[in-house]
Amino acid sequence: MISAFTGTQIRAAEQPLLDIGEGAVLMQRAAHGLANAVVREFRSEGRRVYGSSVTVLAGKGNNGGDGLFAAAMLARRGMRTTAVLTAGSAHPDAMAAFRASGGRVHVLNEDNAEELAVLSASADVVIDAILGTGARGGLSGPAAELIAALQELGPDLVVACDTPSGVDADTGEVHWPVLTARMTVVFGGVKAGLMADPGEGCAGRVLLVPIGIEGQLPAPLLRRLSVRDLASVLPEPVRRAQKYTRGVLGVVAGSERYTGAAALSVEAAAASGAGMVRYLGPEVVARHVLGRTPEAIWEPAKPGRVQAWLLGPGLDGAEQLKRARDVLAAASGAGQPAVVDAGALELLPERCPPNWILTPHAGELAALLDRGEVRFTREDVESRPLHFVRMAAERTGAVVLLKGATTLIASPSGGVFSQSEGCPWMSTAGSGDVLGGILGALAAAFAESGLDDDGPFAALGIAPDERWAAVAAAAASIHGMAGSTASAGGPLTASGIARAVPDVFRILQEYRAG
Repeated sequence: MISAFTGTQIRAAEQPLLDIGEGAVLMQRAAHGLANAVVREFRSEGRRVYGSSVTVLAGKGNNGGDGLFAAAMLARRGMRTTAVLTAGSAHPDAMAAFRASGGRVHVLNEDNAEELAVLSASADVVIDAILGTGARGGLSGPAAELIAALQELGPDLVVACDTPSGVDADTGEVHWPVLTARMTVVFGGVKAGLMADPGEGCAGRVLLVPIGIEGQLPAPLLRRLSVRDLASVLPEPVRRAQKYTRGVLGVVAGSERYTGAAALSVEAAAASGAGMVRYLGPEVVARHVLGRTPEAIWEPAKPGRVQAWLLGPGLDGAEQLKRARDVLAAASGAGQPAVVDAGALELLPERCPPNWILTPHAGELAALLDRGEVRFTREDVESRPLHFVRMAAERTGAVVLLKGATTLIASPSGGVFSQSEGCPWMSTAGSGDVLGGILGALAAAFAESGLDDDGPFAALGIAPDERWAAVAAAAASIHGMAGSTASAGGPLTASGIARAVPDVFRILQEYRAG
């Protein structure tokens, strides 16, 4: 499992080590890892290191020192090195090593920002080492002008040192301008801001370099389930399984206007291993649902046995809204898990059970939080998703899954999961309905077993009050993997995502068996 920490947590962990000698050792380890990451990136592309050029954008702190030491190491491999000092000075020992290796130095000022941007963009690799994890706020003055110009010029390869300058290491908030990196090399622990948008979108691929403080780090702020984790928690029927032991999902979704939402949700639930799916809705919608998933059962009146619920995709009209309201009340009384999406989000009680999972996008989350005295907008949520998803979980008492390029899942107890396996082509109508079906099937599978202290989530060290959030994280990952599989780099439909779900399950089962 990948864990992410705040920059504050990591700095606190470093404090006992930072006498003069040990501090220098940590910087050398970080610089060595950064330099090796650049070399490996070149070799992976079949490019020669010897004779290539590197420009380091160096601030005056330890982050700049890491970059300068790394450049000195790269100079010994034959690279031509240039440093742009964005604050007029830099870490003295690193600066001495850089000059001794033959590097050229330029000092940024108000008159040469554009000129140095052009110079830097011509390098084979640019190392962004201006601001570190301790920085608050963004760049200003000539440094901001330099980065804005560089972003427009688009250097071939940008490697960020610990965090892209202007990205808040704790929250993922972005203070523009920011130079988008292809790769960010982090030291000691992954920063939480690199696993939450919009920061993750600026960081590129994240490479962790151990530097010797890992054993001292506190509990992580964010976690991300790996493929190995997903394979270990995936529900798998035993030899004597039957539909009730595999989980029965009830679905209240769709309407005469939005028949497709119900059809996609039910299809995805069936494809995700639900033992049975019972559909509650109008007959005209039910015909469409059963036409795509004949294994489903239409329940025109009171349904039979159900172990978990999915409510909301495509919900419209008084009749369907009443069904959803009645089911929410019944699920709450029976202690049943419920996945609440789209139109059903407006029906929530003031306080939800902790085994309910809400699945809003940014606009729906803003509306959900608008119940309070302070008003929020979609733009507010998109600029600070980690902050708002935690707020929503705390206020509602439910698990909150905030959809996005990076999906954040917050438990009301405070834990957060971050999953990012999807692709941009998944931003298409009906994709969220498929996610609801996947999550509903998993909720039904784990409704009566699997979340206990002898279950797979406990084996991963996930606390009891965070296991429903982990179930939602697993669903988000399966959804993202199915979308990437179905896309294969090109356009796709939500139906294509649903059809790819069994392939993802098979891949994960093979991974577990291997």
